[in-house]
Amino acid sequence: MNVYAFIIPIVLVLLLAEIIYSIRTKNGMYPFQDTVTNIATGIGNQCVNLAVAFFVYKWYGWLYQFAPWEIPATWYWLLILLIFQDFIFYWFHRIGHTINIFWAAHMPHHSSEELNLSVGIRASFTQRLFQFLFFDWILVLVGFSPEMVYAMAAVHLLLAYWHHTQLIKKLGWFEKFFVTPSHHRVHHGVNPQYLDKNYSEFLIIWDKLFGTFEEEREEVCYGVTHPPRTWDPIFINFQYWKQLWDDAVATRSWWDKVRLWFMPLGWRPPDLRTNEKKQLGYTRKEQVKYVSKQYKGVRPYLIVQIVLAMAYLMVTVDLSNPLTYVHRLVLSIGVFLMIIAWGGLLQARRWSLGVEVLRLVYMAIALVVVLDFAGMMAYTSWLTIVAGLCAGGSILYCTFFVKKKELESPQLAYS
Repeated sequence: MNVYAFIIPIVLVLLLAEIIYSIRTKNGMYPFQDTVTNIATGIGNQCVNLAVAFFVYKWYGWLYQFAPWEIPATWYWLLILLIFQDFIFYWFHRIGHTINIFWAAHMPHHSSEELNLSVGIRASFTQRLFQFLFFDWILVLVGFSPEMVYAMAAVHLLLAYWHHTQLIKKLGWFEKFFVTPSHHRVHHGVNPQYLDKNYSEFLIIWDKLFGTFEEEREEVCYGVTHPPRTWDPIFINFQYWKQLWDDAVATRSWWDKVRLWFMPLGWRPPDLRTNEKKQLGYTRKEQVKYVSKQYKGVRPYLIVQIVLAMAYLMVTVDLSNPLTYVHRLVLSIGVFLMIIAWGGLLQARRWSLGVEVLRLVYMAIALVVVLDFAGMMAYTSWLTIVAGLCAGGSILYCTFFVKKKELESPQLAYS
């Protein structure tokens, strides 16, 4: 069972509610391009979670035999597991802001220059793997089953999701013990006093105990010190990996090629350092947010495509479906073609319409063929007609209504 398939609807309902509220109040919290990029990144991440689930159940299943006892899945042990996992995640999260390679895995989540519930699904493709590979295995050796650990990681993720909002202000006594949106806004801030603060996800007591707590006072400026300046989810996810790789290739020292991955955040080999002084953070007044020209007519198209993508995604990630990992891999290829095309459309890249048409054809064929092979639905059923109509209608819209020679500056927010 993939717990993520159950939390997706909850996440989407909360996200849709905040978007509707933002539209009605015209509060400017949902810039179109950033929102689409967040959703696209989250969609890609769900496909990556399939591989993570396979890894967890295989490796953790082997590891579980060395646990001194088996802890039952009672309500009180699950509560204890949540607290243990929250404590471990605090240190995983803190290391994610401290060591180069761990920041590479975590940085995509911080790369948005906004904060809303869509940022909560702007998840790194590699962070969840790092969490299970380097930290959560401890819980299995304690005696919690791999299924319990994997499921609780999803619950923990959901408990942290609602923190990514600006609509909820301070919550009084609740903030003494639990993480709130106010605390997490600070964590996403690049204001100098907010850098590397408030790592907790459920209980704020860890930050208060270990000296990383900071209260929200000044208006928060969101983002990272070196923003990606693109809507391409692939580049966003591998920007810092590329920086580390480039330094590893460029440095002459073989020792530095190895150790730079595990050095403190921002460390570079001595032969690549410059005398340029780096500014430590910045404020809202100093921030220039990234906005790009996009093809005219692409906005309503992408809104419809997001809805269609959610249905396709649920088929891909729901482990209750009798699909093999090969089937899911075939479907996931379509997902990644899709989010690459979306990033290109938002930046009016010449190649993006061609990739979009290719992925529409690929996804329609892949869905029909995979479901037929899995015995879920015959290719002679209504599904083939629906998939053909969706793909064909989308291609026609791209042909006649997306103006390749006309660009437009998007509205900064839904309004």
